[in-house]
Amino acid sequence: MTDKIKSPKDLLALREKAREAIALRSGPKEITITVHMGTCGIAAGARNVLASLSRSLEQEGVSNVTLRQAGCAGLCDREPMVTLSDKAGKEYRYGKLTDERVQAIVQKHVIQGSPVMEYLIGQ
Repeated sequence: MTDKIKSPKDLLALREKAREAIALRSGPKEITITVHMGTCGIAAGARNVLASLSRSLEQEGVSNVTLRQAGCAGLCDREPMVTLSDKAGKEYRYGKLTDERVQAIVQKHVIQGSPVMEYLIGQ
């Protein structure tokens, strides 16, 4: 554990940080992002995508997103990939993701509301 607890204030800060991490994975919220973590996804870099998404959402202060994990979506050649579902129930599947693509999706789709067409699968 890297956090040093020296006072009740430190303990409260640690508790709040843990609550924020849990809130990112609980819902429902306006947007749900599912990272496909089947064997093929993990081999292609899905763990890095999950970490990059979590980091980008936190850095941008985005609180209307539920981040989840799921198994293979059956498109192994498009991994790593995510499915973004909006509050209207529309799904967007993004593939062949990198850190740069994840950041663009967070900025353009999650924050600005405009899907990143060039990264979508089947568009």
